[in-house]
Order: sequence, then structure tokens, then C-alpha cells
Amino acid sequence: MNEDEKLDNIITAFSPERIFKDIIVIFIWLILAVIFIYTPILNQTPLRVVFALPVVLFIPGYALIAALFPGNKDIDGIERTALSFGLSIAVVPLIGLGLNYTPWGIRLDPIVTSLVIFTTAMLVIAQYRRSIIPDEEQYRVPLKPMIEEAKGELFPKESTKLDRILSIVLIISIIAAIGTTIFVIVVPKEGEKFTEFYILGEEGMAADYPTKFYANTDQNITIGVGNHEYRDINYFVELFAVNQTFNEITNTSKINTMELLGRKEITVADNTTEEFDYTFSVKDPDVNKIEFLLFADSYPDSSVTKFERINESYRDLHLWVDVREPIKTG
Repeated sequence: MNEDEKLDNIITAFSPERIFKDIIVIFIWLILAVIFIYTPILNQTPLRVVFALPVVLFIPGYALIAALFPGNKDIDGIERTALSFGLSIAVVPLIGLGLNYTPWGIRLDPIVTSLVIFTTAMLVIAQYRRSIIPDEEQYRVPLKPMIEEAKGELFPKESTKLDRILSIVLIISIIAAIGTTIFVIVVPKEGEKFTEFYILGEEGMAADYPTKFYANTDQNITIGVGNHEYRDINYFVELFAVNQTFNEITNTSKINTMELLGRKEITVADNTTEEFDYTFSVKDPDVNKIEFLLFADSYPDSSVTKFERINESYRDLHLWVDVREPIKTG
């Protein structure tokens, strides 16, 4: 076969009238799944799960099987269906494993993109391989025979009225089970609501914090806020330079001074974590503690101070520090 014949075969294979119906249906389903995953309002409906689940559990395997076995005698319908589910369960985790070692990681966008690219590539190969074999050997979804066979199995001619009632009950039970599964997935029970609040030292590690430094020198830290509250939240982070002493006789702590170093407002979407770098400077060498306060939605006015303000915060962290006298020059 020369190059011109190969090119003619490719053009013929992908002419609109030659594209197989099952490949068209799978491709349209893929497009609808992407639309319902990313389109606002639509992605809040149960249809998102209805269209997305087959893209994970069935379609990748079906496309791969279609590419591997283009003929109608390679494997039968039951094997094709079973392998479609089995290979999907194998392919999707492998794609996730591969993404784990890329800069994109395992997130929604890379996973959806990878599944769309993989499935589309398999559909293209399947379309071409089916088209180059004789028409009578090409695999086509035997929809009519399948319906007739299912009807015959569920409602055989010799069945009694009781058998038909039991068959109807079985069908209703299966539909109810599928509906219940979809409902559980779409409306999951909310788990514990919480917010992560943490600080990191040099190189983004939970170590090497600035605890010994000179007054009037810049100190750098990274502050992280993780939102697991099932809603978007506007957070406020406050930093205070504190002089705190402890009375061993009364076994109590006392805040002598508490100076605001800065306030940062940050909006964190649900189920996401935001980190930002922060630079602070302490003027008073008597400061022995840096207090980090986190407030959700709003923060108290300036009349609320010291321990009262700390107690009103949603989360609080602190660093014990040793602030030395500023370096004298000249």
C-alpha cells in the first residue's frame, strides 16, 4: 500500500458517514461530562455526577477495548462490557499515578484533561482500525438484538404473571439502587468542619523559625491557612509583638504590652489552602513573644486587647523570641 492509498484510507475512515454510532455517543458523552464539570450552575446539579462517573468507571476502558478489538468476532458483548469496566478501573489510577510525578499533580484539571486526551486518542484509533477491515467484520453495538434479548430474558413468553411482577420489581430495585448511589455521591454527609492555621520557617519547613534576632531587622515567615469549612471564607491574620511575663507565685501569665505588627486579609475557597510570605520587624527589645491570630469573616475592634483578643480568635499560634538590642552604627 503506497502513501496515497494510506492517506485515502485515513480520509475515508473519518468521513462523517463512516463514523460508528457508539464512538459518536461516547465522544458526545465526553463533551457533556466536561461541560457539566466546569460550567457554573450545571456543576452544582446531580447531572454532573451522572455524566462524570462513566468517564471514570466505563468510558476509558470501552475506548481502549474498541481500539484493541475492532472486529465483531474478537470478543463478545459481555466480555467487552466487563473488560470496559475492568480496564477503566486499571487505566484511571495509572493516569493518576503518572500525574503524581508531574508538575501538575493529582488535581481535577489535569485528571480531566488526561482522561479526555486518552479517551479521544483511543476513539480515533478504534475508528480507523474498524474502518480498514471488511464491513461484515466491523464491530457495531447490536442495540436491537440486545434489547430483544433482554426483553426475552426478563419477560419470556412462557412466564407467568407472578414472574413478570418479580421481573418488574427487580428492575425497579436496580434503578432504586443506582439512584441511591448517585444521591449518596451527590449529597455527601458533611464531615468535621475545621481550619488549618500554620507557620513555616526557612525553605517552607516547620523548622528554623526566626526566634533570635535584632530589633528593627526584617524577619520572614510563611503563613498558611487551609479552609475545610464547606464554604468560602474571608480570613484575617493579625501579628502582635508581645511582652508576656509569668508569675510563679500566682501561677498566672500577664501580657504587659501587645503591639499590632500587621494585619492581612485573605479569602480562601472551600477545601483549598493558601500560603503567603510575611515580613515583620520588632522595635522593642523587651518583646519575647510573637502572637499570630486568625479570625474568620470579621475581627474585633481595637478595644478588645491582650488575652481577650487571643481568646476571641478562631485560631492562634505563637513564637517565643529573643529580641536583642538593635545594632548601633557609627
